Amino acid sequence: MSALAAASASNRRMLKKLLVVALGMFGFGFALVPLYNKVCEVAGLRELWQPGQADAAASNTQVDLTRTLTVEFDSNIRMLPWTFKPMASSVEIHPGELTQMVYEVRNTLDVPVTGQAVPSYGPRLAGQYFRKLECFCFTQQTLAAGEVRQMPVVFVIDPKLPNDVNTITLSYTFFRVEGANVKAGKG
Repeated sequence: MSALAAASASNRRMLKKLLVVALGMFGFGFALVPLYNKVCEVAGLRELWQPGQADAAASNTQVDLTRTLTVEFDSNIRMLPWTFKPMASSVEIHPGELTQMVYEVRNTLDVPVTGQAVPSYGPRLAGQYFRKLECFCFTQQTLAAGEVRQMPVVFVIDPKLPNDVNTITLSYTFFRVEGANVKAGKG
């Protein structure tokens, strides 16, 4: 009977230890929420978006129908065997209006080639107000031999653009990315 009593006492001690561990884990789960909030606050992540700020975010992108801007599009190639052009030379837009422009690029060689587009703005200060949401310039582009590709640019001009700026030129220059198409064991 003493072996049975010893096992029973050992089981009770183990049960108490397991209950303490379970309660500790439960308490730790509750402590994670304020800990997470504090880490986000210290790291500045809480400033990105918080509930209740949807109206403030929407007001930043409202269209200013009292103003019209001309956005001109330009394209250039540097040491790259491609043709590259915008599908339209310009558009008339209102500040805050979501706009899409499409560029067409063609690889004129019979081998794949990789390039990277770099944007520039005229006047230079316009770059501070030009918000690209989607752009082929974000990544390198590899075109197969003879491939033709239509590449969109989706953007918004911030309504805070100074009133004396009525025309913005968005220019892209495509540069060849050296070594991007070199296969292992070659060149």
